Amino acid sequence: MMRRAAVVLALLLCLQWTWAQTDGENKNAEVLFESRSAEATPDQSRTNVTPDIWAKLKELRHKMEKLEQENAALKAKMSSSVNEVEEMKRVTADPTKVAFTASLAIDVGPGTDATLRFLRVLTNIGQAYNPDTGIFTAPVSGAYYFRFTLWNRRTESHVGASLHHNHKSMMNNSDFNDYIAYVSLSNGIVLHLEEGDEVSMTIDSQYSISDTGDNRTTFSGFLLFPL
Repeated sequence: MMRRAAVVLALLLCLQWTWAQTDGENKNAEVLFESRSAEATPDQSRTNVTPDIWAKLKELRHKMEKLEQENAALKAKMSSSVNEVEEMKRVTADPTKVAFTASLAIDVGPGTDATLRFLRVLTNIGQAYNPDTGIFTAPVSGAYYFRFTLWNRRTESHVGASLHHNHKSMMNNSDFNDYIAYVSLSNGIVLHLEEGDEVSMTIDSQYSISDTGDNRTTFSGFLLFPL
């Protein structure tokens, strides 16, 4: 009995050792397989991803080049527009360029004391003359030249008007139409105006003034030079 028990025990020990060795080999094989799989995965991923990255980079570079070209074109267009706007401002808003001519366009008087409004504006560089009020306002201080021509077709009537600087009469001219078709008169003056000073023409109640589409009665002025 003792001998049989020893033999069985020896067999059990041999089997246990064999199972342990086999299990270890299996675990080593699994670890080796996982290791090789991990090493192989980056290469395969790199192989699959790299062409996509290069394609995206190429596409982005193409888009950036296109945007740079469009940006350069917009800058050139904007620069041209800015130059045009500045030139328009210089021409239209330059206070040293002032000149106007306007005709009366209607018949006025007698029996009217008023500021003459020359309604038909022929020239108004600098927009210093206001046809709604008949008043010229100096945009800058300087020497200005003003001239007027009056025409009257009413027989046996007086034609006349006064030129005022800030409501002060500087000239008063008149004539009488005595049995002729018409009468006209003209005069001019140089005035030293400060910025904001006003110049206008007025008519007294004893005078009458006429005009036609030929602009026979006019009021003009322009800046000689700034001071």
